[in-house]
Amino acid sequence: MLRAESRAWLGLLGRALWGGLSVSLLLAALVMLVGPAEAAGEQAGLRIYATDGAGLGNAPSLDTRIAIGISGVIARVRVEQRFYNPHKDWVEGVYVFPLPQNAAVDRLRMRYGGRLIEGEIQERQQARQNYERARDAGQGAGLLEQQRANVFTTAVANIPPGEAVAIEIEFQHDLAWQDGGFSLRLPLVVAPRYIPGAPMPGALHGFSAHGWAGDTDQVPDASQITPPVAVSANDSLNPVTITVDLNAGLDLAEVVSASHRIDVVRQSHGHYRIGLARGKVPAERDFVLSWRPLLGQQPSAALFTEVWEGRHYGLLMLMPPQATALPQRVGRELVLVVDTSGSMHGDSIEQARAALLRALQQLGPGDRFNVIQFNTDVHALFDRARPADQVHLQQAKRYVTGLRADGGTEMLPAMRLALRDPSPSGLLRQVVFLTDGAVGNEQALFEAVAQEIGASRLFTVGIGSAPNALFMTRAAQAGRGTFTYIDSGAQVQGTIDRLFRQLSAPVLTDLRLHWRRGEDDAAVQQTPVQVADLYAGEPLIVAVAADGAPTQVDVAGGFGTVDWQQSVTLSGGAALGGIHALWARRMIDDWLARHASGEDGEVVRQSVLQLALEHRLVSRYTSLVAIEHTPVRPADAPLKSGALPVRLPAGWSASAVFGRLPGTATPAPLFLMLGLACLALAWVLRRRWI
Repeated sequence: MLRAESRAWLGLLGRALWGGLSVSLLLAALVMLVGPAEAAGEQAGLRIYATDGAGLGNAPSLDTRIAIGISGVIARVRVEQRFYNPHKDWVEGVYVFPLPQNAAVDRLRMRYGGRLIEGEIQERQQARQNYERARDAGQGAGLLEQQRANVFTTAVANIPPGEAVAIEIEFQHDLAWQDGGFSLRLPLVVAPRYIPGAPMPGALHGFSAHGWAGDTDQVPDASQITPPVAVSANDSLNPVTITVDLNAGLDLAEVVSASHRIDVVRQSHGHYRIGLARGKVPAERDFVLSWRPLLGQQPSAALFTEVWEGRHYGLLMLMPPQATALPQRVGRELVLVVDTSGSMHGDSIEQARAALLRALQQLGPGDRFNVIQFNTDVHALFDRARPADQVHLQQAKRYVTGLRADGGTEMLPAMRLALRDPSPSGLLRQVVFLTDGAVGNEQALFEAVAQEIGASRLFTVGIGSAPNALFMTRAAQAGRGTFTYIDSGAQVQGTIDRLFRQLSAPVLTDLRLHWRRGEDDAAVQQTPVQVADLYAGEPLIVAVAADGAPTQVDVAGGFGTVDWQQSVTLSGGAALGGIHALWARRMIDDWLARHASGEDGEVVRQSVLQLALEHRLVSRYTSLVAIEHTPVRPADAPLKSGALPVRLPAGWSASAVFGRLPGTATPAPLFLMLGLACLALAWVLRRRWI
């Protein structure tokens, strides 16, 4: 009797295990169909959410319009995204979009159903609570949050059936100057990102409720930055129109775009109108615009000022002296690090190989070098840097030619290996990092650079159609180097040659600024507080705030082997609105950089919070929220959900990014292991049962 009962219980347990096996393997398969963790990421688009989690379908984008106004060294940008709800149900939309990493975002407006909702700045947690309360009450509401310095999320509650909603975001940022010209880089797509780490408790909830990747110990907000990706999309998915009103103040030698075909119309002296030649384009690559003054008209200094709420703000751009003769060349140790993960497949890895080969050609007698590649694993060509002789260079060229893109993006161990100097040689040590930056754990990388840079210098090179500009700029700043981009294969040689001119030596070192008001010292808040070394073709750019406007600044530093000093009179600067916001944005970045270097987290939080609230900026700790006080959704009408897939960046391979087993950010490996364990145990029990 007892034996029969035991056999019955064993049979029941065996059937349960077979059921567990089936469910686990099914879940693993479903997760793998969604896509791998190393491809976690976001791109411009509207995701539709519901409080009940029910699926509804997609909300197709009707139009995206971007208007850019440029005056001097500042761009003011308005992004309008129009989405239409074609369904019979009320929906909540979540809109994920990229912006420049130095954007000062200060305005949110939403228009739908004839209503205009203006955003107010609030502390992040309070803003979300107010939004959710209004959403649940059936009121029209909007919420703008920052996920990264270059990635933002807007939630829009209670979009009526059959109606369109227009979301307007406004921001401004200062332009880049290099080698005698200005440039603007506007991201239109945030590439899928690799999500490293182990799943956090509750990661399955995040997996189902927010993004397709679960939160991990290294990327605790992964579920917030991983909307679905359309691996095959036509041009009707989120098309973009871009217009630029460029008021340069002087005639230009050229206005060009390395990313898109453009039409340029000269309106008057120094005034140009630019638009896309095709009218609308897919949101699948950064928009890059460059312009260069006529020879002899390049400014030597530029000052823009603003008086805002009783304080004086200024943005100063000063061109360093041109080095007619660089210091005598000294030997260096050059470490070339290249990303060979799956996201680099296609055009990106071809550009990276070409860049590395060009870099190897720049090495000379007395130099030492190494090449490191990373994907899921990290591999160095040599165990330590080798002399740049013919034997080792030929070995390196064969190694580079054989590089292939596949796997995850374990960037952190590669960064640590590159910055580690096991055998100090007394040479100038420079690390050149070539990558698309498609990772979700940027903060850990910034902290690693700040802690381990030592005497080395880090130079980043952005590869591909949509590199992560936040990683490129912040890593280079922490590593006391520079950053640049390769937007196409045609730019490889020129970009690498220009980079190696900068690698030869900084133009100005140990820079110091002394602000004066008349004969007295002026009390100012300057950002950056510690000015980095300047390299060939780079200007000095600082922002200041003061109760009384300074009248002069003395700039001093080392120019080669001699001391250099220049005094700049600050009277007569051009008045321009929004300087205060740029100053506050830069101050916030300074505080966050201090956090990466070990500053107390609560001190940083309170400082950033005060700046952001005072200057009404979206930040890590503040959000813009807009609420319509009159309920618009009937009390008996449910709020439904759907999801809009987003595009892959141009040149990316869907099979290389999504066609492999998920990484640690999804629960697929766990489901697979559980399934296999159930299979083994069920087989053992089945033998005993029989």
